[in-house]
Amino acid sequence: MFDALDRIGAGDRDALSDLYRMTSAKLFGICLRICGERSAAEDVLHDVYATVWTRAGGFEPGTASPMAWLATIARNRAIDWVRARRKRPTRPIEDAAAIADGAPDPSVALERSEAAQRLHECLEGLDDRQRDAIRTAFFDGMTYAELADARGVPLGTMKSWVRRGLSQLRGCVGDD
Repeated sequence: MFDALDRIGAGDRDALSDLYRMTSAKLFGICLRICGERSAAEDVLHDVYATVWTRAGGFEPGTASPMAWLATIARNRAIDWVRARRKRPTRPIEDAAAIADGAPDPSVALERSEAAQRLHECLEGLDDRQRDAIRTAFFDGMTYAELADARGVPLGTMKSWVRRGLSQLRGCVGDD
């Protein structure tokens, strides 16, 4: 499989066909188990191999086995599919509770604005990678796995960046 991934990374379509023959049954099983629908699992599996086609050149043999790498891609794509289709409960606007005046009193507003300013100053003191990962995770709602995929780094590395950055923020903000 290492050879097939290397060849795919170089743009060899026959290598993608070979890899598909070797791995599609197992990856389809992963997709089907998570999606619960055969047609959805087929669609997700297609996305998996499209991802493999674009990312095979970035596969690092020392970090994981090829099958583990492929299974992780399949699992993440299937979970993304399930999340995207999750039904969110809705109610008519007439059934909504009355909204109280949410404006805080001036002393609370001042305290919040000072805390926000301190947080922004502390964020600026972080390493660029940590700051970017934390902001993306909290403001865009991305998971560690999504961040790692987007930045092209191993999942453990991304978790370390965020964990160390949050630790530094806690120390910085708590210094007062």
